[in-house]
Amino acid sequence: MILSKTQMDAINHKDGPALILAVPGSGKTTVIIHRVNKLINDHGVKPERILSITFSKASAMDMNRRYSKTFSQEDSRPDFSTIHAFCFRIIKDYSRKKKITYRLIEDDRESINKYRIIKDIYKSLYSSVITEEKLEAFLSYYGYAKNMMIAPDALGKTKRIEASEFTQMFKLYEDAKYKNRLLDFDDLLTMSHRLLVENPKALDYYRRKYDYIQLDEGQDTSRIQLELLKLMAAPRNNIFIVADDDQSIYGFRGAYPQGLLDFNSSYPEGKVFYMEINYRSSRNIVKLSNSFIKQNRSRYVKNVSTENPYNKAVQVMKFRTVEDQYSYILKQISKSPQNKAAVLYRNNLSALGLMNYLEKNNRQFYMRDVKLKFFNHWLVKDIYAFMELASDGSSVEVFEQIFYKMKGYISRKMIDWLKVRTIERNVFKELLKYPGISEFYRKKLLELEIDFKKLQKMTPAKALRYIRIHLNYDSYIHENSLRFGYTFEQLKEMLYHMELIAAQTGNYPQFKERMNSLKELMVQSSNNWCNLTLSTVHSAKGLEFDNVFIIDLVNRSFPSAASIEAMEEGDPSLLEEERRLFYVGMTRAKASLDLMFYETLDDKNTEASGFLSELEMITKEG
Repeated sequence: MILSKTQMDAINHKDGPALILAVPGSGKTTVIIHRVNKLINDHGVKPERILSITFSKASAMDMNRRYSKTFSQEDSRPDFSTIHAFCFRIIKDYSRKKKITYRLIEDDRESINKYRIIKDIYKSLYSSVITEEKLEAFLSYYGYAKNMMIAPDALGKTKRIEASEFTQMFKLYEDAKYKNRLLDFDDLLTMSHRLLVENPKALDYYRRKYDYIQLDEGQDTSRIQLELLKLMAAPRNNIFIVADDDQSIYGFRGAYPQGLLDFNSSYPEGKVFYMEINYRSSRNIVKLSNSFIKQNRSRYVKNVSTENPYNKAVQVMKFRTVEDQYSYILKQISKSPQNKAAVLYRNNLSALGLMNYLEKNNRQFYMRDVKLKFFNHWLVKDIYAFMELASDGSSVEVFEQIFYKMKGYISRKMIDWLKVRTIERNVFKELLKYPGISEFYRKKLLELEIDFKKLQKMTPAKALRYIRIHLNYDSYIHENSLRFGYTFEQLKEMLYHMELIAAQTGNYPQFKERMNSLKELMVQSSNNWCNLTLSTVHSAKGLEFDNVFIIDLVNRSFPSAASIEAMEEGDPSLLEEERRLFYVGMTRAKASLDLMFYETLDDKNTEASGFLSELEMITKEG
């Protein structure tokens, strides 16, 4: 293998701290495994004295495989590991000496798991069942606090969970784990760090055990992870960090790119190597993506280049509707079926309409991140409840789920009164017997009874529209969207995709069956090894494809509404992360890149992503 001068400079670095800034497609994994081999064969370092930490289990396995394939040395297997697996080893060593047994609670199939514990805590506090959205919000903020090494009450105001509620649940969750010797993934990091800080002998053991520490994907490393590795590397500081601050896209779970930007402050004697040649993408893509990411302020200045020739120009494409995007993609991938293609998107929601369209057109695909949350979302359950109540008007249980989400001003007292009654015909007829009912309520209940009779006769697509407009469900989600951690636009998009699916069905059972079949299709797609991949940009990081289509490039979706609002309030950090995410998507492409948006959604005009405007300005200027 022929290596460039910059790659060789990095590989030849032996002692002291080093930061290798490796742009997309610059061969970072090649550098890591070649440096390991050089330390072993040229400098006589024993393989077991080199610790290489990477971001994911898949990356660690890939490094092991590539090292073995490249150097064919069965007798010298260096240690490639994820940070969590390594920390688990530290804790197991400690627990063995102390004769303590810890139990990991990440598997939701086990009887004791973190989800059940948190649900039980919430129920004990508030005498109600925690929603999936609130559970997800708690775990997200909890992980962020642990990884950033900040107290739970220092998180500040959040939209998805009350600060006091979060702090109380955080403490009770920590107490439950401590009393029962339970650990989650975040505990592996914090406990390992605490053990080394509080036990000088243990720290000295690991410092003597490893002469060299390598960190891959340094931009995705959290503060606690970086502090742990820096602690172990001291005082010799033989720490070798391979990273690209321009690809730091996991801020929401504690990624700490500031640690890279502070490298020279932490290690004044450290060396910084710039690997700026992209071996992956065409010159068109490299030039445009490099100019695009330069608009971020908090970054190392890099001048990315490539020896690859110009190819097809990057295309920004405007379509009338969401489905028009899909039609174009299908035509393009049919022209060159031998090429590896990827359709990338900011949110998993975008996959729903796309896979529905591909399946209708008998086109197989592979899906990288199978997320089934949409099918269990409260909004989907609400729509099911409306249609079920239209089919069976006597169900108080179903009515209780949606009574406050539609017109009619029905009170909780009325529902409690209904729950002890025997319903003869339907809930609306029964409520007419409510003691002291006013003429106003009588009129509203009769209107609702007629509405649900109409719903019963409608096709699912028409029923869904009727629920939204005539039963005022859109008004409910508009007023409550932020409380649930969504924008109104996001929820409308979910309903729009449901309407597209509903339009293929004739009644409620068929609609529900179609939704279930799409859920199953999503699960099965992870086993389809074919040339078309559907993926979020986050999950596509580290991958490459001949042709890339980035879809649904609409403002407040990509970039997100939260990042735009933060920017308007004077905080550019979220928007800069969104820009890095867009950059990651662009640089997955080798030969062609199509950036796509639609003009209308749900009969309303949309606004193209601000990133497309930025690219347009760059193209005009350059």
